[in-house]
Amino acid sequence: MRLIRSTLQGKPCLTSFSESTIPPYAVLSHTWETQDQEVTLKDMLESSGRTKAGYRKVEFCGDQTQKDNLEYFWVDSCCIDRSSSAELSRSINSMFRWYQNAQKCYVYLQDVSTLKGDDRESWEPSFRNSRWFTRGWTLQELLAPKTVEFYSKEGQKLGDRKTLEGPVHEATGIARKALQGTPLTQFDVEERFSWVYKRQTSEPEDKAYSMLGIFDVSLPLVYGEGEIHALRRLREAIARENSITVNIGLPG
Repeated sequence: MRLIRSTLQGKPCLTSFSESTIPPYAVLSHTWETQDQEVTLKDMLESSGRTKAGYRKVEFCGDQTQKDNLEYFWVDSCCIDRSSSAELSRSINSMFRWYQNAQKCYVYLQDVSTLKGDDRESWEPSFRNSRWFTRGWTLQELLAPKTVEFYSKEGQKLGDRKTLEGPVHEATGIARKALQGTPLTQFDVEERFSWVYKRQTSEPEDKAYSMLGIFDVSLPLVYGEGEIHALRRLREAIARENSITVNIGLPG
């Protein structure tokens, strides 16, 4: 696992750890800019990318990590070598666990501003309608971590999964008990699937791959197989791993 080390000099540096040596760390949850505006692993290795729109999110995560007295943080866009299909597959199959083991998850909401005031009434309408609640990958980022904190695009803390449980529940339709940390195995398969069906992913297959951790299963990634086939393989894996009967057909 690659982590970014937050330094007082403000120059982040990458460090790789084996599973047994991973130190305490924070993670960033966000919605992606256009591909060319996200900071990549190559940018980090070459100390470039500062002019990209996505660099603000990396800076925010580093600053917040230091405020929480943590030394390391993880950002998906620049801690995974996406040019390696093998590494991408390992990372996606590990991602739920990486979020689950984080000390803090910072949700950076690019479309929520506190410029007009940091009182809840001024930002809650845009919070409820944030694009973050519509994306496939952010589902596990909401449910897996021990602590999830929400921030405006100015870096102002809005609250956490507990204090904002009401609007998060209304925005997502996810059971309050799930938001409160009840083990996901306590929710039946179809209820968990219902949490993702209205969400969107850039790649159709990611509708299934983003749910791997929600069901605690692993799958080889086959980009190009299509959403329907990927979801069918996911359902088959759930049935196989849990020795249960799962409807292999898809709703609608």
